[in-house]
Formats: sequence, structure tokens, C-alpha cells
Amino acid sequence: MEPKSDFCFEVSWEVCNKVGGIYTVVSSKVGQMIENYGQGYIGVGPFFPKKAWGNFEEKLAPEPMRPVFEEMKTLGVTCHFGTWLIKGSPNVILLDFTEYTKNTNELKKNYWDWYGIDSLGTSYFDFDEPMTWGYVCGMLIEKLHNAYPDKKMVAHFHEWLAGGGLLYLKHHKAAVGTVFTTHATMLGRTLASADIDLYAHLNEINPDQEARSRGIICKHSTEKACANNADAFTTVSEITGIEAEHLLGKKPDTLTLNGLDMLKFPTFEEASLKHSYFKGKMKEFCMYYFFPYYQFDLNNTLFYFLAGRYEFHDKGIDIFVKALADVNRRMQGENNPRYIVAFIFVPGNVKNIKPELLESKTFYDDFMRSVDLSMPEVRTRLTSAFISKSDITKQTLFSEDQMQDFKRKVMKLLRHGKAPVSTHDLYDENTDIIVNTLIREGLDNGPEDNVKVVFYPIYLSGADTLLNMGYYEAMHGCHLGVFPSFYEPWGYTPLEASALGVPSVTTDLAGFGRYVCKECTQGKTAGIFVMPRFGKPDSEVIKELTDQMYDYAMMPVHDRVQTKINARHIAEKCDWKNFIQYYIEAHNLACDKVYGK
Repeated sequence: MEPKSDFCFEVSWEVCNKVGGIYTVVSSKVGQMIENYGQGYIGVGPFFPKKAWGNFEEKLAPEPMRPVFEEMKTLGVTCHFGTWLIKGSPNVILLDFTEYTKNTNELKKNYWDWYGIDSLGTSYFDFDEPMTWGYVCGMLIEKLHNAYPDKKMVAHFHEWLAGGGLLYLKHHKAAVGTVFTTHATMLGRTLASADIDLYAHLNEINPDQEARSRGIICKHSTEKACANNADAFTTVSEITGIEAEHLLGKKPDTLTLNGLDMLKFPTFEEASLKHSYFKGKMKEFCMYYFFPYYQFDLNNTLFYFLAGRYEFHDKGIDIFVKALADVNRRMQGENNPRYIVAFIFVPGNVKNIKPELLESKTFYDDFMRSVDLSMPEVRTRLTSAFISKSDITKQTLFSEDQMQDFKRKVMKLLRHGKAPVSTHDLYDENTDIIVNTLIREGLDNGPEDNVKVVFYPIYLSGADTLLNMGYYEAMHGCHLGVFPSFYEPWGYTPLEASALGVPSVTTDLAGFGRYVCKECTQGKTAGIFVMPRFGKPDSEVIKELTDQMYDYAMMPVHDRVQTKINARHIAEKCDWKNFIQYYIEAHNLACDKVYGK
């Protein structure tokens, strides 16, 4: 599908300003956007000097744009043209709207007069700032259209935060095609976070009344106005489309699914090597985390993980913990020789690394240094023993002094009791819902437990003095990702895991899960296992997830390898080179409305 417009302005609060998942959406597809639009593709974002530093390279704007930028400056808006320093090096315009904020109240009055957006008494800084920025984005795009009168233009606005620009263009009847994408409705996310079964009660909800009672009427009404006034309205998944139709009063014109740039991910062969390496690092972590208290067979252990924001119910952390407890009881009841170590990578209210864990790691590192120093001598003795056909014993390999030194250092490492469930002390540990639920469900890392848990409440930076792995590296080391989401408009994490050759579990309440149900075959070695959660009580979901995690732990090695292969194949289907067509379709729909077919 060929684009019908000459220029595409992609307007997002997250252009050169990483805040959440939309940054990944916009930045990862840049290569395909440039391939389709060439230099006509331009990102538009806010100018925050600290965020722009090292992320943006300013340069001279094209000649037709310069008078527009000068005019904008007289209005109190400074436009910075340059390159976003990511793969593809797209051109972007970042708007410094600081001086223009003196007009914020006037703009909010305009939004009320034009579209009935109610921001009186419920408006906050996190609403005022993006709405002011969005307004000046609309002004800029209108003026750029006047500077290029013979060119067709489309402007794609992401989320309500950018919606002010779309509303400006529509009110001023600018001849620019407008696309609006909601990645998750404000009201839907708010209700789901309040533990309301959103999809079971959609027909009963009065959206405006609910939004007002929950203090989000300004954002909700902005989102609703954008959806109903855009030339093309899109959502990122079928499930979000159902939600938008009921809560915003508009059915999406098309879907713009989220993809990945697969060229940024390792090949399957490279991923297999990385899995072996980082799995070894995971085992090493277990040796100083669990082994001071008791030991278990690491060669018969699988690593599961859940990662995401601290949304206990929405992300399905509650379901994950309860299902793990059931798996643990089942395995204990049959004296199962296998083990599962389940990592919960969810940032929490961290105070510090647990002192006893730091001490254990120090003693472990000291022991390993002694072992490493002895290796040249051990290699010589081992070679000599093989060549001379002598029996190989501990005494063959290590001197008496070395053995005593090792024993002393191991004795320092040993502790009484149980391994902690969290790597860090938390400021609110007594009330932390993850910690309390783990303990209540009996997942307290006792020596008799087949399922061990590690709540890792910090962002994976690659240099945290414990795992010392980045996000993707930790994924590489695991065998299975588990994401039993209750509310997930798309869900990038299982898709990212698939791109790394790591199988995962998701649900049909996640946009990506519903895509997999429609487009990919399910089965024992599916690669992405989609659990039915739509309209299901939690008890059924917990049982389903228990069976899934248990069955995966019992799966023969060659079947697990096949799940990795299938997971990778699914990710390849979701490459932006395949999914970019959805964006072009939305842009062309908008162009047809403005310029005619």
C-alpha cells in the first residue's frame, strides 16, 4: 500500500521524551516510516532540554520551514528542528512551549467552547502541560501546510496528550488529514485498576458520569472529542476497539497493531547462545541467593518471569502468584524432582538491597576468586592424572591447604532459616501487596518448596550489583514469560520475549493475545500460549495458568526447544515491515476524507 500524502507528521508526547510504551511504538517503526515517506516523515514532540540532551541533534531547518518557525517564535513558541538519535535518524521538530503557557487558561476555554471539554475544577498540571503543547503543535502543522500549499499532509496524533493539536486543526478546518490513536482509554485503565470487570459491565457503564466521579473527566472528554472528530480513528487492538466503542462512543475505523523491528533482535542461533550464557548467570545468582540456606538441583530448574509496571491486578500479578502456589503444592505432593524459580521483575518502593544478601554475595565472590586462582594448578593436575591414567579424586585436584581454605569460605557463606522473597528491603514491606500475597500463599522459599520466588523490585539496568543484567538479558536467561493480564491494550512484553526466542503465556484480554488467537496456531508447543480470560472468573483462570506452568515444567527438552522456535516465528510475523501497512491504511483513510479519493 502506497502512502497518499507527501508529509506525515507523527505527533506524540514521547518523541525524544521516553515516558512509557508509546516511545517504543513510535521509535521502533521509524525505519519503515522513512521507507514509505522518505524525508516527508517528521516526528513532533515537546522540547525538554534534559531529555533532548544526547537524544536529539539540532540542525538547520529546510528553507520553507524557517519563516514558519520565525512566526511561531513571535507567538512564544520556539521550534527546534533536528535529528532524533535513534536507528533511522528521523527528522523531528521539538516545540518549546514554556512561554506560551501563559495562555493555558484561554486555550482551555477554547477547548470548552469548541468541544465541551470540561477542565474546570478537575484540571491538573499533567493535563494543562500536554494540552498547551498539543495546541501549539496544531498551530505549527497548520502553518506548515500553508508553507507547502501543493503538498498533501497527514498528522497522526497518539493518545489524548497530543489530542489538542488534532482538535485545533479540525476547528480551524485545516486541509490536513488527521489520525487519532488511543493505546488505552483513560477510563478503561482507571476502571480496570479499580478491580472492576470492565468487559463484563461495558454496557452498564455511563462513561461521562464514571469519568467525572473518578476525577478524569478532562482527559476522558479530550480523548472522546479526538476519537469522534479525527478523520481516521484507530486503536492498537481488537480488545481496545471494543472498549473504545462503548466508552468513547466511536468504533475504530481501523486497527494499528504494534510491531517490532526484528533487525534489532538476535537471530535464533544467537539467541540460543545468549540463553545458555544468561541462564548460567541466573544459576550463579541462585547460588548466593538460595544456597546459603539450602541447596537444590539447578540442572533440573526452570526460570519463569513476569515483568511490568506495579499494577497488581491489571498485570495479573495476583493470578501469577496464586497459580505458582498451586503448582508448588502439586509438585510437593508428587515429590517432583524438578524446580521452578519465578522472578517478578516489577519496580517497587525500594529502600536498599537486603544486607544479608549483599553479605552472601560478597562471601560467594570471595570463594569464586579462590576457585579461579586455583584453576591453572587444577588444570595441570587433571591433565597429568588423565595422561598417567591415575584415579581422579579431590586430593588429586586440590592440595590440603586449598581444601581447608575452600571449606572456611563456604562456612562463612552458610546461613540458617529461609531465603528472602525479595532482593531488597522496601519502605512499605509490611503492607506491600506482592510480598504479603507471596507469604500468604505459602511461597516463602522454604527448603521443601519446589517453586522458589524472587521479587526483584528495581528496573533491570545491567549494573545493579546483583543480577547485573539488562531487561533483554534477563529475558534471555529465562525459560518462560508469564503475563496473565487482566487489562492490556496490546502487551509488548510477550512479543519482545518471542523475538528473543522465549515462549510466554498471555491472555485473550491482551491485544497481542487476541492477535495470536486469530493469526497463530495454538497447541502443546505453540510458543505463545493464550489463556481464555474474557468473561472467566479468577478461579478458572488460576486453574488454567496452574496447568500451563506445570505442563511446561514437565515438558521434554525437545518440545521446549520447539516452543522457542514457534515463539520466534510469531515475532517475525509482527515485524514492522508487515505491520506498517496498518498505519499507511489509516493515513490514507484520513487523506481520502480531506483530499478526496
